[in-house]
Amino acid sequence: MVGPSLRGPVARGPGAYVGSVRPLLIALLLVLVAGCGSATQVGEPPVAHGSVGPRHAHASARHSHAPAAPGTRPPAWLGRRPLPEAADGYGVVRPTPRALRDRRWTLPDTLPELPGTGFASRVETAPARVIARSTWQPGCPVARDRLDWVRLAFWGFDHARHTGELLVNASVARDVVEVFHRLYAARFPIEQMTITTKAQLRASRTAPTGDGNDTESFVCRPVTGAATTTYSQHAYGLAIDVDPFQNPYEKGDLVVPERASWYLDRRRHAPGIITPDGPVVRAFKAVGWGWGGDWHSLRDLQHFSSIGE
Repeated sequence: MVGPSLRGPVARGPGAYVGSVRPLLIALLLVLVAGCGSATQVGEPPVAHGSVGPRHAHASARHSHAPAAPGTRPPAWLGRRPLPEAADGYGVVRPTPRALRDRRWTLPDTLPELPGTGFASRVETAPARVIARSTWQPGCPVARDRLDWVRLAFWGFDHARHTGELLVNASVARDVVEVFHRLYAARFPIEQMTITTKAQLRASRTAPTGDGNDTESFVCRPVTGAATTTYSQHAYGLAIDVDPFQNPYEKGDLVVPERASWYLDRRRHAPGIITPDGPVVRAFKAVGWGWGGDWHSLRDLQHFSSIGE
């Protein structure tokens, strides 16, 4: 507000000048004080000392050097440390490294994201390009035109939606979609869901690292740990392994994956562990599939199949 002394004649002399300006100074001071007092009432909320305001939160995150929580980030050497070969042809079983205990990361997707924000699936007869990157070859116990390419949304250990793929027998494609719909609804976490390639199958036999964790179905291979060449149900596309590192295969001294021994203690409460009364077993049993965790001669905690083998 403008003081009345500035609207009249200009005052003369030092005393008159001070007297005329003083009301203006007082008025200006009051305006400034009032403005400071009301600044937090409009616009952005006040920012506490040491915190980050909305405009700068993302910039601060980019420069944050806070260490990741244990188990939430894969070590740089994951999949790059081959194990010595044991007499049975598998890798030598090793204790689980600390970096692989309480494992809870999800690897980047290898497919474009399925549309939508919730569960989604796509099923089609496997195209030639998909068969070509799989382990299928002439002589496998299932015809290539009997394999379906199933793309699925799944829930990750990072609490986010992901997209994966499975190659399954066409006769069970609907069962598979129903199972993973149930798992998505239950927010059961999965690390990775891809189709095993010929190169990966060769590496698992010649240079196993014992630290893989791929949820998978079709793999044209014999039964794990068997002395014969009997085909596994995976070779028919009638079996699925879920989070195999958290749910290893155990028979005598053999553990697969070979670095997953920490997870043999089923009293642990780490994410990804399959329990007899948990959502994974319930989902598969709802479509009539059996669980390898119910077997007596061995434990195959990751394994589910349509005929129970």
